[in-house]
Amino acid sequence: MADYQTIRTLGAGARTAEIDQGLRAHMNKVYGLMSVAMLITAGVAWAVGSSPAMINVIFGTTVLRWIVMLAPVGLVIAFGAMLPRLSVAAAQLFFYVYAAAVGLSLAFIFAVFTGTSIAATFLSTAIAFGGLSLYGYTTKRDLSAMGSFLMMGLIGLIVASVINIFLASSALQFAISVIGILIFAGLTAFDTQSIKAEYIQRAQSSDDEWLGKSAIMGALRLYLDFINMFMFLLQFMGNRR
Repeated sequence: MADYQTIRTLGAGARTAEIDQGLRAHMNKVYGLMSVAMLITAGVAWAVGSSPAMINVIFGTTVLRWIVMLAPVGLVIAFGAMLPRLSVAAAQLFFYVYAAAVGLSLAFIFAVFTGTSIAATFLSTAIAFGGLSLYGYTTKRDLSAMGSFLMMGLIGLIVASVINIFLASSALQFAISVIGILIFAGLTAFDTQSIKAEYIQRAQSSDDEWLGKSAIMGALRLYLDFINMFMFLLQFMGNRR
């Protein structure tokens, strides 16, 4: 992330109505893309998860289950590698395909948790996400140092999650869920500020392709923050069937 004080100086010195309007339009596009992706994910997850037959076919077979669960990881890695060569339209389509794959991988939650608790958790996540993202957008505090700490924590969280696949420890799972919520809450604020700062840096650029891809990548970052925070909260708020 670029030096935050420089960004603040640039924002103060060159803050014109045009830049303000452009920033608002950019953030609206980020949130709009993220919202569409969330609708796709929710729609696919519900459509598959509400069908016991489809759940049994997809998650009842070991090989197919692992393919479905790991497909989003492969897609997001491929997306990052291919983004420089993709057009804005192709990148947006890829993002939506990824959102559908995530929805398929999350369909099992409708077989495990009650629909009411899923809806309540989603609403709670949306409220928390909105507040955290607003904080990241409006705060004058530099959150860049927090980003490095959060990324280290995320790596540790992934390692602990892999270890717990074999240990199946409820105590470790509880700790992972608590830490996961805190990490993705922090990342929501950090990513929002980072997206804003990146736009301010390029505010005088007329590179429409960069702006389009930047909005898609920003939407992807916030989408991942939301999805992960939702899944960790579901461990606490979800009522099992």
